[in-house]
Parts: sequence; structure tokens; C-alpha cells
Amino acid sequence: MEFFKIKRDIPFMRHALIFNVISALTFVAAIFFLVTKGLHFSVEFTGGTVMELRYPHAADQEKIRATLRSIGHEAPEVASFGTAQDIILRLPPVKTAAGATVSSEAFNAICASEGGAPKQVTVMEKGQQVARTSCANPAGAELVTLQRVDFVGPQVGDELATDGLNALIMVIVGVVAYLAIRFEWKFAVAAILANLHDVVIILGFFAFFQWEFSLTVLAAVLAVLGYSVNESVVIFDRIRETFRKQRKMTVTEVIDHAITSTISRTIITHASTQMMVLSMLLFGGPSLHHFAMALTIGICFGIYSSVFVAAAIAMWLGVKREDLIKPVKEKDETDGAVV
Repeated sequence: MEFFKIKRDIPFMRHALIFNVISALTFVAAIFFLVTKGLHFSVEFTGGTVMELRYPHAADQEKIRATLRSIGHEAPEVASFGTAQDIILRLPPVKTAAGATVSSEAFNAICASEGGAPKQVTVMEKGQQVARTSCANPAGAELVTLQRVDFVGPQVGDELATDGLNALIMVIVGVVAYLAIRFEWKFAVAAILANLHDVVIILGFFAFFQWEFSLTVLAAVLAVLGYSVNESVVIFDRIRETFRKQRKMTVTEVIDHAITSTISRTIITHASTQMMVLSMLLFGGPSLHHFAMALTIGICFGIYSSVFVAAAIAMWLGVKREDLIKPVKEKDETDGAVV
């Protein structure tokens, strides 16, 4: 489906050098911020305390954050999951206190802010009696219930970081293998360099603004990697198709034609995707904010890198018609001859 069709090819490759210089400078700046400022890792990576609370009504997350800051937690992570009544807290480790003390102090402070006092209650769960800490007002009505407390140690955080890095490496290897088999190694190298360009720039944004880097953000980075690969594959596939149909075009003309002919598809795809991501960014709350931010940056740079980085690198690597289309062998002169 096309909303519009451009009759004259846009000379994208004429300006490829300028745009790739800009990309290189942005890439270097991202690495600089990663090295100098580093990423602001969440509790999943650094370790800390994870608490689940249940309210009888929609919880006031800003009030909870303010309460936790008042007792010394500089960057508490408060988010809803499932419903507005279910809240998850992630508190960074405190060197001067054990995990049990941190969770107890946090719950007591939240309970006091609600005008209640903590007490032990027994509830039925899956046919068994389970003891839980609850917060009740003077009339006996429950205000907050502590559902679960987990302590994430630094060792677990290191393991998650290692697993995340391994996942990224496996994705890269898989993408290179797939593109090398489907197209040609020059396209594989071009695509993976362009996609790593997107990933590093996303990480550079998170390092510069010191946004929290959590497991959900890591999932967004991996999603962007696959998203960018898909865009590159669409352009590469159109390049191969154009090589077959237009045998008099130069390599530069073929690439310009391929990119121009996919512009309508690119606008439809990315606009619809960005609408969904923006809805998460604007209305998803704190729990989805950084996830949506990573996707937004990745989508914008994914379009840019697929057009100006991946295609340009493939051109500079010397891709040609013979790399994608096997030459037709001439028939032997004796074929069909009468003996």
C-alpha cells in the first residue's frame, strides 16, 4: 500500500558522506558519555530491595516517592503493575542497613503517611494461611498490604548484566549470519554496523541524561536492534530487485531508486509504530517511560541509519549486481546440434 509515489528518484547517496560524518560524530559523542558518565543502572543490575504493595484504591505514586525520599532514598523506583492498586517498589541498596531493615523502614514510613499503623495479618492464599504485614487505620480498615519482599544481591545484578550482554552478542551474531545467507556479506557488515550505531546512540542518551537503565530498557534496545534490521532488509531486498530489473543503472542509481521506492512504506510503518510508542511515553506512566523513550530514539535513528548508514556502507564496500544475482551461463554451442 502506498499513500504517494515519487516519480523521480531522490539522490540520497550524493549526500551520504556528509550524513555519515554526522553519524560518526554522534557515535563518538555517545561513547564519550558512556565512558565518562556511565549508565545509571536500576536495582536489577545493582542489587537492592524489591517490594510489592497492594492498596484498596488507586495508589498515589508521587506521594509514595516523596515519602521514600524523606527517609533517605534518593532515587526510589515506584511503578504500578497489573492494576493501579498494585505497586512495585525498587529501592537501591543502603550500605548502612540490611535488606530487611530497609523494607521495614520503607513500609513503616508509607504506612505512617497514610495515617495508619503496621500490623500482622493472616490471609488465605491457595488454600494455605499466609502471614503478611498490613497497614490499618485506627478504625481497623486496611490501607496498604505488603505482598512480597525480595532482596537482589550485587551478584545477581552482575549475572543479569552478563546475561544481557550475552543476549546482545547472540542477536548480533544471528543477524550477521541471517543477512550473509539471505543477501551477501557486504550487506551483513553494513547492516550490523548501522544497527550497532543505533544501539550505542540510545545508550549514549541514557548516559548523558542519566536516565535509569533497567531490564525493560534492555528489552527495548534489543527490540530496536531487530526493528532496524527489518528496515535494512526491506531496503536491501529492494536493491536486489532493482538490480534484476534495471540492468543499465549504476550502483548509486540502484540504491537511490530502492530507497525512494520504499519511502511510502517507511512512513506508514514508522508513523504507525511511533504513534503506539508515543502513547506509552505520554500515558504509560513512570513504569513505561524509559522503555518508550528508548524505542522512540531507536525508531528515529533506525530510519536514519537504514537509509544513510547501512546503504552507504554497502555502497562503499563495493556491492555490485554480481554479488546478488548469479550470472546466467551461456549455453554450450553444441547444445541442440544434430549429430
